[in-house]
Amino acid sequence: MAKKSTADGEYRISLTGPNSHRLVLEPGVGSLSIGPGKAGLVVEPGVPIQWTALDQFATPAGSAWPRWLTYTGDDVGIFEWARKRAIEGLDWIPTRALEVDASAARIFNLTITLRGHALRMRMPEAVSSLSLGGDVALLEASGAMPESVTLAPKTSRRGDGAARLPDLGAFAGVTDLGIHNEPMHRPVSLLGLEKLGALESLALHGAIADLETVASLPKLASLALRFMPSLEGLPPLSALPGLDSIIVYNVDDQASRSMRQQLKDRARVRPWSGHASVSQPRKPEWFASEYGRPFSGWPGRRAKIANTAFDEAQATLAKARTAKAIEAAIVAFARTFNTMKGIETTEREDLADAVVQLIDGAKGARAAAVTEEMALGWFDGARDY
Repeated sequence: MAKKSTADGEYRISLTGPNSHRLVLEPGVGSLSIGPGKAGLVVEPGVPIQWTALDQFATPAGSAWPRWLTYTGDDVGIFEWARKRAIEGLDWIPTRALEVDASAARIFNLTITLRGHALRMRMPEAVSSLSLGGDVALLEASGAMPESVTLAPKTSRRGDGAARLPDLGAFAGVTDLGIHNEPMHRPVSLLGLEKLGALESLALHGAIADLETVASLPKLASLALRFMPSLEGLPPLSALPGLDSIIVYNVDDQASRSMRQQLKDRARVRPWSGHASVSQPRKPEWFASEYGRPFSGWPGRRAKIANTAFDEAQATLAKARTAKAIEAAIVAFARTFNTMKGIETTEREDLADAVVQLIDGAKGARAAAVTEEMALGWFDGARDY
């Protein structure tokens, strides 16, 4: 049993050793995070966890607490624990290559984020919703699959070619699929989508390549296209005879005009039984202004600082004609963030993307033979984050 302290809702629990952690239960909070850094219960990724230490806690309604669990680490004993104790939602980030059979785990909503490490996994048969993020191509999945899957591959503004999806052979029975990418990032390729012969609903977001593959889905009835700067390769609606619902929202304006006409033409032949709309057409300039800089997802105050620093660097680079002047501008940009507390890895990557964007847009950089690699070297040398 947990040892309750004098503070209301505060317990000592034996998570990694006798009374190893202090747990504070807050009214109305049904989630818990375990892992390194700023997690609710700090545990380094390789440390074994006594998951049953949480068995004694329950919600006011009597169900197991926590209902939702975020875990960054490699103790796959969590899946054995979940055979006896159901988990409503698990967000898991492994930190090394693993192989796990989670087929008997009673996990109903599962999110997995891969960061450079391969995962071979037999999926929980109980899962009704599965989300995969990060380096999704490193996943080798098997076993029963839920009907609903969301893929959010990690992409960046740099790199050649399109990002790959994982081998979709194991997902053949999926009927509802979402693929999410950032609008101005390297596109995600749909190659391999033809393996999903049971797919009925497809939702695409952001930069997507190889849209021709959509025509290979015989049962596709619903299609959503959102925040897509290009619909190049998308087959005409006449090539999708089973489609009865389509949403086109915030996509390229020329493609939007074409889609509107196709919707009208199709309606004259066979009325849409589901929702069919095209709204908020966008010009390329809109995507560039809304998503062109890497700070679009940053919190307001931090984004403001970053955009101001970017503006200043851009103005300086517009006048710079020597490598030394260009280096000074990049160093000044990098040092702006040395006093900003708590910069995350993803934010540091965003700042590196910004440096590349600054150099690519500076005429003086080309004249002075300054390369992206040189600029990133100056950036790394000036930053403390």
